[in-house]
Amino acid sequence: MPARRVAAVIGDPVRHSRSPAVHNAAFASAGIDWVFTAFEVPAGKGAEALEAMRVLGLAGMSVTMPLKAEAAAAADTADAEVEILAAANCIVPLADGRLRAANTDASGFVAGLQADTGLSPEGLRVALMGGGGAARAVAWGLAAAGAADVAVINRTGAKAEAAASIADAASGSGRRGRVGSMEDIAAADLVVNATSIGMGSDASMPCDPTVLRPGQVAVDLVYEPIETAWLAALREQGVEAHNGLSMLVHQAAAAFELWTGTEAPVEAMRRAATGA
Repeated sequence: MPARRVAAVIGDPVRHSRSPAVHNAAFASAGIDWVFTAFEVPAGKGAEALEAMRVLGLAGMSVTMPLKAEAAAAADTADAEVEILAAANCIVPLADGRLRAANTDASGFVAGLQADTGLSPEGLRVALMGGGGAARAVAWGLAAAGAADVAVINRTGAKAEAAASIADAASGSGRRGRVGSMEDIAAADLVVNATSIGMGSDASMPCDPTVLRPGQVAVDLVYEPIETAWLAALREQGVEAHNGLSMLVHQAAAAFELWTGTEAPVEAMRRAATGA
């Protein structure tokens, strides 16, 4: 009988990550004799973690903050999204011993959006709050899937411009991304909070919820807590609002398929993520 294989998530902090529960549920559901764990790896040690992956023969690796850029730089080969985003959230060991850097955040967001809302990104007007790695991944995913306009709202103009340029690069035709302002929120079909505002015990909100109206869709990438103050306020006024749990599940499902070559059991992963 072949030895059980090990995969892991690295980051800091990572001890409260839902990824082990999500992936272990997937392995069990698919009948794959793998186990998934978490290793706390501080900033500056990402390259060493990838080398340890190679030495130990890990079957796959997920990467979270603050190591996504380090992992992208340390891998032997990188997908196009990784090179554009300068971030990897998934490392895939290849048959020849090399390590491939992938980014499943963008496709995971789009798949999660469609699962939660039934919306296709094609033709959508989007107001995207944030300019960090999560915002860049969302900008890429939405523009690549056909969003008509991605207005990036961030306190730092340079970060907003960088995320907007990524939307342009993803679309491949015409200008889709631009630096936006809070005024764009009222006109958007889809409003996304890709900042950390509202995470944990933070009850602050990324924008005034009364700016939104019924008929719009809002997604808060925060999922700790499951319902942020912003989401609760939006739902009270009739706005369709969703947390970031579906993005977590679907980016993990894409990683699972890259590692195993097997279709991911998404519903088992969703149940595990919700119950973790």
